[in-house]
Amino acid sequence: MLPFVTSVAGCGLLAAPCRVTSAGLKIIPGVGGVLATPTDACAAAID
Repeated sequence: MLPFVTSVAGCGLLAAPCRVTSAGLKIIPGVGGVLATPTDACAAAID
């Protein structure tokens, strides 16, 4: 539980919507990785 709490503190909390969207897109077969690239960049920029 503690790693989850520390991962959503500060910037992790702000990047959470980008990460959740990215994870949802990545489950799409074939094109998920490509579609998730902008949301991965969003999360990286926030972090």
